[in-house]
Order: sequence, then C-alpha cells, then structure tokens
Amino acid sequence: MSLRSIGRLTVTAAAAAAGVYAANAAVTFARYGHPRQPRPDESDELLDRFMPIYDVVERHHVRVAAPAAVTLATAKESDMFDSPVARAIFKGRELLLGSAPDDRERPKGMLAITTALGWGILAETPDREVVVGAVTKPWEANPVFRSLPAPEFAAFDEPDYVKIVWTLRADALDSGESIFRTETRAVATDAEARRQFRRYWALLSPGISLLRWISLGPLKKEAERRARTHAPAQPAAAS
Repeated sequence: MSLRSIGRLTVTAAAAAAGVYAANAAVTFARYGHPRQPRPDESDELLDRFMPIYDVVERHHVRVAAPAAVTLATAKESDMFDSPVARAIFKGRELLLGSAPDDRERPKGMLAITTALGWGILAETPDREVVVGAVTKPWEANPVFRSLPAPEFAAFDEPDYVKIVWTLRADALDSGESIFRTETRAVATDAEARRQFRRYWALLSPGISLLRWISLGPLKKEAERRARTHAPAQPAAAS
C-alpha cells in the first residue's frame, strides 16, 4: 500500500472517529438532566444520602474472583496514571481547555491522589464502599476541587458550582467473589452552572466514561492476583 493510500485511510478514519464523537456529544447534550435510574442491584443508599437527585450519572461494574475486601483495597490503591490511555485522555483535556500542565508530584493510589487534589471522603463502609465528593467548576481550564464536611455536602447550593460524588464499591457474592462498582453523579447548583456544565459534559464525558471503563480490567487482574497470593493453602488429600 502506498503512502498516499495510507494517508487517505488515516484521514478517513480520523473523520469517521470525529463524526462518531460529535454524534455522541449531541446525544449526551440532549439527554442531559435525564439520567438513567439505577437497577435494583445498582441502588446505593449511602450515595443517595449525599446526592439523591442528579443531572448526570456514570456507572460501571465488573465481576472479580476475589473477596470484596481485597477488591475494594485494590481499587483504593489503583493508579489511573499508570495507563497510557488515561494519560492521553488527561492530555486531551489539557489541549481542549487550554489547561496548564499539572507537573506536581502525586502520591500513589486512587484515594491518595484524589484527596491530594482536594476531594474529600464523605462516608465509608469498611471493606465495602467509600464515597468521595467535591464542589468545583469543571469547565475551567484548571479547576479547583473543594471538599466539604459530610453534613454540609448535600445542602450545598452556592451558585455557579457543580457538586460531584463518586464511589468505589465492592459487593460480596456467596461464591467468595465480588462485583466491583464505581458510580459518578453530578448536579449543578444553578441555571448558569447547568448551562456551562451541560456543554462541558457533552464534550468530555466520552473520555470520562472511557477512563472509568479501562480501569476495570487492570483492577480485576490485580485483585485476583492478590486473592490467589494470599489464599490459604489447601490441606493435602488423605492417602
């Protein structure tokens, strides 16, 4: 195949990808404010305490051959910046919004990274779930994440902000395995914030969703590795 043919295919593929992305953004914009309600297995009373009504939601899950405690611990310690795709998504956001590169040293682990950025832990059920939240203006090039005490979060209504909560959760199964779930909810505090966040969400939510989805495979693999490593030795069969 000639270089000219390769170039044409590349341009065609890029145009097709751009078209799909634009269509997705249009659908997301139209559906804003009408989030899909959870199925019975997805319902989360702990999360509902902080944000029972929301403008948008992202939910992802994966079955893991590891106990819930191991799965949740692995999720807390995972590092989103280990993935080249994740780093590319963050770089894409920088380019789209004109953000200044964030070259700060970061701690290791999902919870450590996010709390260092300003997020706060709102609630936690040991070995099962942690709820994290912040208020911010995500459409800004370099948004600031502001944590609030748990009793104040649900009632916060300062204008021109978006409240965001997300979870790391592991539901135990009778088989000794678990289902890992992550859910992100967001709600704007007034009409102006809703207008700006709607455009932001339509443009960037595909990358946010992809970021959540691609994190499931490595998390599953690592949790299952930990479960095998620490599994008690089986007694030898009687002769």
